[in-house]
Amino acid sequence: MSFVSLDYLVFLALATAILNICSRFDSRNKIPLLIINYTFYCLWDYRFAVLLLILTIIVYSCALNHKKKYYYLAGIILPLAVLCFFKYFDFFLENIGQNRLNIIIPVGISFYIFEAISYVIDVKRGLINAEKDFLSFATYLSFFPNIVSGPIARAPKLLPQIKKGLAIRIDNMLVGIQIMAFGYFKKMVIADHLAVFVDDVYRMPEAFSSMTVLLAVLSYSILIYMDFSGYSDIAIGTAKCLGIEFDRNFNLPYLAKSVSEFWHRWHISLSTWFRDYVYIPLGGNRLGRTRQYLNQLIVMTLSGLWHGADWTFVFWGGLNGLLMIAEKIIMPKASHKAGNIFRIILTYFLISLTWIFFRADSLGQAFVILKQIFIFEKGIVQPYLWSFFAFGILLVSSLWAASKAEDKDRIDGFYPILDLKTTKGLTIFFVFVGLIICLAYTNANPFVYLQF
Repeated sequence: MSFVSLDYLVFLALATAILNICSRFDSRNKIPLLIINYTFYCLWDYRFAVLLLILTIIVYSCALNHKKKYYYLAGIILPLAVLCFFKYFDFFLENIGQNRLNIIIPVGISFYIFEAISYVIDVKRGLINAEKDFLSFATYLSFFPNIVSGPIARAPKLLPQIKKGLAIRIDNMLVGIQIMAFGYFKKMVIADHLAVFVDDVYRMPEAFSSMTVLLAVLSYSILIYMDFSGYSDIAIGTAKCLGIEFDRNFNLPYLAKSVSEFWHRWHISLSTWFRDYVYIPLGGNRLGRTRQYLNQLIVMTLSGLWHGADWTFVFWGGLNGLLMIAEKIIMPKASHKAGNIFRIILTYFLISLTWIFFRADSLGQAFVILKQIFIFEKGIVQPYLWSFFAFGILLVSSLWAASKAEDKDRIDGFYPILDLKTTKGLTIFFVFVGLIICLAYTNANPFVYLQF
C-alpha cells in the first residue's frame, strides 16, 4: 500500500481511530499496534510478513542470549544472509553466467534488517538492554510508518517510545498531518512532474541537446531529494500522529559545502548507521590517513551496494568515496562567503553527476549521458523546464531561510507549523492542500527508495 494513495489515508485514519479507542483501556497495550503493523505489511504481500516474523523471532532470541558469542554472531550473520539471498543472489548468478531465479525482494527488507542488526549490536555494546517483552520488540521492528523505506529507527530511540505507549492527541495529529502535507507536495507536485522529463531523456539521451541532458541530470538531483525526503516527511508525520518521534532524515543536503558534508545531511539514518556499525569498527580515522581513506571507500562502496544489486550502484558508491577522499587531499577550506558559495555550487554539481550512475539502467547508459553533456551536441530542446528547475532551487532556498529562523513552532528545523485551531491557520492549510490536489501528478509513480 503506497503512501501516495487514498487507500493509505483511509488505512491511517482507521488505524488511528482503533489505536485511540484501545489506548483508553490500556495506553501501553501493544497488541493492536502490532496487528496494524502486520496488516499493513500483509497488504503488500503476506509472505513478506511471514519472513519478518521469522526474522523477528531469530533476532529477539539471539539478543536475549548475546553474552554467548555464537548467539551474538548469529543475530548479525543470519539477517545478513537473508538480505544477501533475497537482494543479491540473482545478481551473483547473473555475474557468473547462470540464469536468474527472479527472486522477489520483500519490500523494506534492507531497512528492517539494518534495524535488527543494529539492535543486536547495541545490546552487545550495552546501549540498550535486551528486550524481554517479545510484543514490544516485534512492534518496534514492524512499525508501519517506517518499515517500507525508513527512516532507519534505532532501538535506543524508538523501542522505549513503543514500550511507553502511544500518545494519540489532537495536538500531535495537527502537527503530523502538516508534515505529511509537505511530503505529499514534494512527492506529487515536484518529484513526479520532474520524473516525466527525466525518464524521457534517460530513455534516449542521444536525441536531446547537451543542455537538455544536463538539465535532466540536474532535475534528477532535485527529483530524488524531493521524492525520498517527501517519503520521510510522510513517515515522520504519520509517526507524529501516533505520538512517536523520529529523528530528521534530511538536512538540506544540497547546501553542503563538500561531498562529506552532503552525506552527513542526506539520508541521515543510513549514513549514521554505516558510520557507527561499519566505519568506526573498521578503524574510522584512528589508524592513519591512508587507512581512513580506505575505510571511507569501503563504506561508500557498501552503501552503493546496499542501494541495489547492480554495478551502477557499486560504481556510484565508490565514486562518492573517491570524491570524499579527493576533497580531503586537494580542496582548501574556504574562510569567506564567496568561497563557501563556490563550494556549495561545486558540490551540488559533482553530486548531480554521480546521480547519473544511480539513475542509469546500466554503466553504458551512464557514460552515454556523461558524454552527451560534454560534447555540446544539438538535439531536442525543452527550455521551459528551466523555470521548473529554478522553482526547485527557490523552494530549497526558502526552506534554508526558514531553517535559520529561531522559532519553537518550527518542526524539524524547516517547516512552519500552523495553528489549525484558528481560522487563519485552517484557511492557509486547506489552500495548501488544494494546491497539492490541483497540481499533483496522478499517475502514481512509486517512491524511488521502495526498490531498496
